[in-house]
Amino acid sequence: MTPLHGSAAALREASGRARDLLYLADNAGEIALDRLLIDQLPRGAVTVAVRGRAVINDATLHDAHFVGLGKRAKPIDNGSDAPGTLLADCSAEFREAFARADLIIAKGQGNYESLAGTSDRPIWFLFVPKCPLAARHVGAPQDALVIKSPCQRLRGTPAAPPVPRSRPKRLASSA
Repeated sequence: MTPLHGSAAALREASGRARDLLYLADNAGEIALDRLLIDQLPRGAVTVAVRGRAVINDATLHDAHFVGLGKRAKPIDNGSDAPGTLLADCSAEFREAFARADLIIAKGQGNYESLAGTSDRPIWFLFVPKCPLAARHVGAPQDALVIKSPCQRLRGTPAAPPVPRSRPKRLASSA
């Protein structure tokens, strides 16, 4: 069984206090499981953000509607096709939801790499570090399940510098 690093109880407690929660989805294949998690969150304003356009295997509005997320939350797209959440690249609607939320749950290593250390927003990260650098950054083994808030250090590790962020260069399309 894959070890869990971080505190599910602390996330549950923080989500219980939230009045306006923003959930940043990740993979299309996981969005049905995201719905199960969202169903466990306290009732209140929940917005689920997906990618603005299909990128890699990330969830889109079509996926969110397909699994019925609109019955429990307000699905929006972030207006971006970046694999992560680059706020400057996101839509005004998404940036407003991000600024308004009193709790943000961000799924996936791409969201961690693009948001960790960039904002004073209360962001909880849920992801599996897939490379040694990300694992070392959060103080958890590679391939572990991580629940982390930006102010939380795992396993007594020292604070690490932010993971470098830059928008991937677009490949020139061949004609």
